[in-house]
Amino acid sequence: MGTTRQAAPAYRERAGSYERDTAAFQPYRDAVVGALPLRPGQVVLDVGCGTGLCSGLLREKVGPQGSVIGIEESPEMAAVAREHIAGEGWDNVTVMQVPAEDVQVGRTADAALFCAVHDILQSPDALANVMATLGPGSWVAAGGGKWAAPLMVALNSMVSLLHTPYVRSFRGFDRPWQHLEPLLEDVQIRELAFGSGYVMTGRTPR
Repeated sequence: MGTTRQAAPAYRERAGSYERDTAAFQPYRDAVVGALPLRPGQVVLDVGCGTGLCSGLLREKVGPQGSVIGIEESPEMAAVAREHIAGEGWDNVTVMQVPAEDVQVGRTADAALFCAVHDILQSPDALANVMATLGPGSWVAAGGGKWAAPLMVALNSMVSLLHTPYVRSFRGFDRPWQHLEPLLEDVQIRELAFGSGYVMTGRTPR
């Protein structure tokens, strides 16, 4: 049964301008993708792929013999991603328009990326479903925004302003990885931007 949760309004109303609106986040996308160890020929899941802003970066790492499978709940965002993929001629990049809780990839993946997808990271059902698609020892990378230390009031005000359009709930925003961490081994967490961002890596149990 599909989820009945509503996506954040920005994913419907700003899909066409999402890349421009979030251009300032691109260095963080680069950092999260860069932290994910991938080899040519592998299959990687781009969970909550949005308009596909990480697709090209992931494709560079897995090469033409690998595959990038985007998973995106918002029809509007998925449509923009597919347009971008078609325009680039990436025949090994696909987008499945379905919630992460319900996706059935139909093959075993070698890695998964969770980039700026706080709501998905707060869904144990979504995480369990994605993890079931990964083989033993698969690499996982996650990253995005988070609350800085409570004393950094001005920084946290800016964080709230930047992320409010794209987050259904700020629950768990102090430790966005809290549901994902217990599912992985060899976990490493690095904070960025004075604690207002993070990159986490780990592997599925071997």
